[in-house]
This record gives sequence, structure tokens and C-alpha cells, in this order.
Amino acid sequence: MPSLKSRFFNFMMRNRHLLQGRLKKEIFDFNTSIANFREQCEKGASRYSKLPEGIRIKEQDIDGIKAEWIIPEGARPDKVILYVHGGGYVSGSCNDHRAFVAKFAAFCGFTNLLYEYRLAPENPFPAALDDSIHVYKWLLDRGYRASNIAIAGESAGGGLALAILLALQERHLPLPAATVAISPWTDLTCASESYSTKNKVSAAPLNSWHVFSTYYAGTHAKNLPLISPLFGDLAGLGPIFINAAVDDELYQDGEKFYLKAKNAGVDITFRAGVGMLHCYPLLAPMFKEASDAMTEICQFLQKHLK
Repeated sequence: MPSLKSRFFNFMMRNRHLLQGRLKKEIFDFNTSIANFREQCEKGASRYSKLPEGIRIKEQDIDGIKAEWIIPEGARPDKVILYVHGGGYVSGSCNDHRAFVAKFAAFCGFTNLLYEYRLAPENPFPAALDDSIHVYKWLLDRGYRASNIAIAGESAGGGLALAILLALQERHLPLPAATVAISPWTDLTCASESYSTKNKVSAAPLNSWHVFSTYYAGTHAKNLPLISPLFGDLAGLGPIFINAAVDDELYQDGEKFYLKAKNAGVDITFRAGVGMLHCYPLLAPMFKEASDAMTEICQFLQKHLK
């Protein structure tokens, strides 16, 4: 049974519309302002902007792509986690993810490279994927060995992290040592039952995933493997760790990817967060379940980055 502290926090997240003076959850449609949504994400992140002790931030320009090195004290300079931020492919930045990724880096003890890929609807697929591959190749060109690189991401960033693996295979580039996907969005057709059955218990605005997927896919089919990695050929991918919250529309996205990858012979681990909300490991150390999940994720990365 989830801890009392986690249940209280999840209750507050599920019902934050009440705290904002609204009786019902927000409903997204194609008239919803993406600019306002981005602003809300930035404001929400500002409440968690304090960085852990010993973290150093170093700005980096990667051929016009804004990025930040997030460096914990004592981190080895030859190992790096390429962090792919979430935000439904329509939002997300170094600014609104810095604190979360800094905590992640502090827990794991590895430097993280956080970068800003181009966002939809202004820049639909394949912009985000192309930017991600560019940054990965940039690391290789700087002398990082693929065996010393891990990829991690949450939500849309978790799905994009898995799509990066498929793209690397297509382009005959070396795969990273390991990949972590937290509440990954792997099916932009939004076909799983959880998109309807989890609405009442999730924290996401109603219908938001359908709006975001349309913006990101643009003129392309939503079931293309590089858009929805669930539909790809998963054989040959390296070690993967997936954490998916049960009370989340994206739960089955992670579970289905895990089952398909396992059947394809991939070394993959899946953890279901019972009673948990979207991307809850990033809330460590607020409650025990988040801390336990983050610890297991970091142990996985430490094992494969040795």
C-alpha cells in the first residue's frame, strides 16, 4: 500500500485544479494556448528551483542547440548521461528541468547533459529527434565512448530516448551503455485503454496527450516507429530500465514497450509504481516510493556505466 505521505502528495497533484479555484480539471483542445502552457510549466518548475549542494551548472552551445552540463561534485569527466526532457514535445527547457535533473545527477553521481530540442507545433517531427541525434553525435565527436554514455528521459523525453535508440540503429551509430525511460510516451496514437481509464486519477489535463501527439506528428503517421517507438523493431537494443506509474495515462505505453522488448530479447527491466503519478521518481526525496524508485534507477545506471 502506498505510504501516507505519497497518498497526500498524489492527492494534491490530482486535485490541484481545486487549489487554483477550478471545480474541474482543465481540458485541452486545439484552441488551448501552447504559449500559456509553457509559461505554466516554467512557473511550476520555479517552486522546485533549489539545486542540491555540490552541483555545478555549465552552459554549453552545441551548434545552436542550448544545453547545460549538470555536474555533481566528484563526477568522473569521461562518463555522461544525456538527459532528454519531457513536456509533451511542446514544452520543456533547461530552465524548467534544471532542478529535477540536478537532483537526478546528484543521486546518480554522474554528469548530465541537458539540452533543448526544438518544440512542436512550430517544429514538428523530426526536429526533436534530429536535434537529439546531433547532440549524441557531438558527444561522440568530443571523445566520449558510447560505452560511457547513458540516455535518460521522462514522459515525452522517455519516449524520445527510446526513439533515439531506434534512430541510432538505423544510422549504424553505436548504442549507449544503457537507457532509462520514466513514464515514457511510446505510442502517440494514444490507443491504450489507460488513456481513458486513468483520466480521473492522473494529473494531466484531459485530452492533452491527443493534442500534443497531433502537434508533434504533424503531417506524419503517428505510428511511425521514430515517433512511436512501440511500433519499432526492438531487437538488438541495449539495456533499458522503464519505470511507469500505474495511475497515469502513459502506464500501458511503458508496459507494452517492456513486453515487446522482452520478447525481442532485450535486457529490459520494468517497474510499476502502484498508486503513483506521472514521473514520480523525479520527486525524490519527497516520499519513500519516489526515493526507492530513484535509488533503483541510479543503481541500474551505476551498474552499466561502471
